[in-house]
Amino acid sequence: MAGSRASSRAKGAARGPEPSASSEQCLTYLRQMKLIRHFEDKAGEAYSLGKVGGFCHLYIGQEAVAVGSMAALRSDDYITASYRDHGHALARGLTARSVMAELFGKATGCSHGKGGSMHLFDASLGFLGGHGIVGGHIPLTAGMAFAAKYRKTDQVAVCFFGEAAVNIGSFHETLNMAALWKLPAVFIVENNGYGMGTALARASSKLDLAHRAYSYEMTEEVVDGQDVFTVRSAVDRAVERARLESLPTLLEMRTYRYVGHSMSDAAHGTYRTKEEVEEFRQRDPIKLLEAHMVAAKMIDEAGLKALDEQVVAEVEDAVTFAEESPDPAPEALWTDVLAGGQ
Repeated sequence: MAGSRASSRAKGAARGPEPSASSEQCLTYLRQMKLIRHFEDKAGEAYSLGKVGGFCHLYIGQEAVAVGSMAALRSDDYITASYRDHGHALARGLTARSVMAELFGKATGCSHGKGGSMHLFDASLGFLGGHGIVGGHIPLTAGMAFAAKYRKTDQVAVCFFGEAAVNIGSFHETLNMAALWKLPAVFIVENNGYGMGTALARASSKLDLAHRAYSYEMTEEVVDGQDVFTVRSAVDRAVERARLESLPTLLEMRTYRYVGHSMSDAAHGTYRTKEEVEEFRQRDPIKLLEAHMVAAKMIDEAGLKALDEQVVAEVEDAVTFAEESPDPAPEALWTDVLAGGQ
């Protein structure tokens, strides 16, 4: 079963050109992906120890999608994500300290301890959530794209969501509107094969999700989401289309999560086999980039070890910062609730 799923999901996934990124760019990608991986490992540990409340959905295995996508964006572009948002936040530039403190519900968190794992925000970086309602943020992205077009700023709005959201009405309504109004938006489906514990084949009559764009005369592309270079190339094309032509794109990133849907099924769950998970681990995005860099003599084993030590230290510092940070003051309950006005 795992083999058939792997081959069917890989079919049609664009691999893109041979990587042309510089040594410095590759090192940046690798560091960001390793930071996300170590951060998520630590977040899962903290959740198990009762230090993180609410829900917690880890991004382990999907790092190339966030890192490759963010590399194609400008600092003033808009980003929205689903509740599996830690990786996107870190790749966008939110500090490990601010994200970990938010998970811990502390006042120093990026959402001042009010959002938690699923609602990470930093408006100064154009990172506008972290949204807990499946598909609820997709229309918001169209609104951001409309605002950019109305103001003639050439900004682009990018939306990340899981494959289960493509069966929700807001997805179809938004894509229709984005195509009709020619909005500068990029819609990125992170197809990791499962909506919670339900395999895609049991929930969708069409497995090639990018083809949903056909109904709206929208450009689409299926992308190998485990290859950071391929992701970067695909998002580059989509962003250019949005910025220069004010046209939307639907990208289906075929990826995989190596952990469960959330901490409630932290391993692989009962809905997939260990063999399937191990098969997909053969295309771990971090290992693929490491292999490329070692082969190209951009880094050696000592360099990889040093990089790991730096990232581990950064994450440990984030945990210490979160633990030592104060809780939100009681009066903070009344702030940022309603917008003032006449």
